[in-house]
Parts: sequence; C-alpha cells; structure tokens
Amino acid sequence: MKKSIYILIIFAVLVSCNTTTKKAKIKPADTSKVVAETIEGDFAGGTLLRIDDFPSNYIPPRKVDIWLPKDYSKSKKYAVLYMHDGQMLFDSNITWNNEEWKVDEVSAKLMTDSITKDFIVVAPFNINELRHSEYFPQKPFESLSRSVQDSLFEEARLNNFKLDSVTSNNYLGFLVHELKPYVDANYSVLTDRENTVVAGSSMGGLISMYAVCEYPEVFGAAACLSTHWPGGNPNDNDLLADTFFEYMEDHVPSSKTHRFYFDHGTETMDKFYPKYAPTVDKIFKDKGYGTSNFRNLKFEGGEHTEVSWQKRLHIPLTFLLKKTE
Repeated sequence: MKKSIYILIIFAVLVSCNTTTKKAKIKPADTSKVVAETIEGDFAGGTLLRIDDFPSNYIPPRKVDIWLPKDYSKSKKYAVLYMHDGQMLFDSNITWNNEEWKVDEVSAKLMTDSITKDFIVVAPFNINELRHSEYFPQKPFESLSRSVQDSLFEEARLNNFKLDSVTSNNYLGFLVHELKPYVDANYSVLTDRENTVVAGSSMGGLISMYAVCEYPEVFGAAACLSTHWPGGNPNDNDLLADTFFEYMEDHVPSSKTHRFYFDHGTETMDKFYPKYAPTVDKIFKDKGYGTSNFRNLKFEGGEHTEVSWQKRLHIPLTFLLKKTE
C-alpha cells in the first residue's frame, strides 16, 4: 500500500491534461531591464553573476546564474553551456545538501589547460515544487494512451493527491525564446548550434536530451549525467522509460550535426540505470552515431550525488567542448 501511494506521489507532478500539447505561441517576456549582479566569493578565478528574477511569459520567474571565465573579454567569442539546477553548481553554501558540482573549478581548469574551447555557463535555478513538471519530457508523456493518463488521473484523485501538469515544453520555450536571446545580446558569445550545449543530471539529463531533440537547430550537443530513465519512482514497470525510447527513435537528430553524452553510476539511485544502457546504445547506433559523437559511460561505484557528478564532469565537457585547432 505504501509503495503504491509513493508511486502516486511521483506521478502527481507528471500527469498532464488530456490534450496534445504543441509548442506554445507565447510572446517572449521583455528582458531589456534585466540586471545581473556580481556574487562575491571565490569562483575559480572567474566571475559569477546572478539575475534574481529573470522574467518569463513561459514559466515562473527564477534566479539565473552566469559564470564568466577569468579574463572574459568582449574582444573574444565564447561557446555557451546551459546547465539546469543552477543553485547546485557553484556554491555549496546555498545547496540543500551542502554539495556542489564545482562547475567553475572544473571549467576553469579545462580552459587553462587548453583542453576545451573558451565557454561561459548559463544556469537557471529550479523551483523545487515545479522541477519534475518542468524537466519531464512532455511529448513522450503525452504519447501515453488516453486510458493510461485517465487511469493515473483518476487513481490520484481518489487518493486526494493534487495533480500538476507537465510543462517542459514551456521550460524549453523559456530557454530558447527568452534566456538564450538575452545571453546572445548581452554577452560575447557564439550563437550557432555547434557552440550551444545543454547539460544536466537525473531529470536534468532527461530534459537535456529532450532539448536537443525538440530544438535541434538551437542545441548542438547534450550532456546527460545519471539520466533518470525510470521517469518517476524506479520499479519493475518500464512504461515511462519505454516511452522515452520510442520518442528518441523518432526524434534524435542527425548524427552529422549533433553529439550526445550519457553516463550512469552503479550505487544509490544510479543502480537502477545500467539495464537501460544497451537500449540507449542501440538507438544511437541505429541513428548512425559512433565514438566521435556519442558516449554512454558506466562509472563503477558512482552515486546519484553532486560529488559524483563533479568528479567526472571534465569528461563530458572535454567530449562536447573540446578545443580544435
């Protein structure tokens, strides 16, 4: 009984209305008055800027961090790495678990050692109660049969659970139509697909995959660490994982123009992920991907934690942002 109730709680943030959602035609918010303030602290020789309430007509306003590497200059052009869960990346003093990805330290070293091209990091914060709704790939969920959606909705209603809608299409609309245009207009960056990368972990891995598939003309690559293929509470039912894979079979973009990095550990939540690796490998092999543009790595002993992700972050950043002559 407790297990079924827990599963219902997970689905409470996933179930959407019984309509097929298209990319909303929403007028982007005015960002002309956005102010980014410098955050004091030791950020690996770079500068961390924070926008307290980035305006949006797609999703609720939120904080956005922008990290600029040391000696950032308007005379140069930088690639852009968009990362989800912004509050977990740079400063353990503001994270819920006192852990961080150390994105500034890892990125600065890669650039200093001339391993990667120069890049900046743009990191919108999550809003905790909306995170699952915003990061859950919307089209795969809405491809579930009407009867499945109705049964989930009804079962939750009978157990007095509040249902939320899946809003990842709007979250991507915010990234593409509001945040990226602001970054492109206000920072010295390369705006093309090849130099626009998106990254995240767990549900952030799912939304990164979805971002490239939905906007292949905008994002050229995705780093998806500890991708949460179960979609909700891990169990023997792979309905949601299978739905993601069916979506990917139809929507993964051309191997000639895109790159994907996936990985997983073997401990804590990550212990549920290894069984999905062969399916992911086959999807990308069938799409023509090879070692030059696809990785799906296993880290023995790796856990579902910021500490584990920061220890291997240099691998996807090197793969996707490698400096070329």
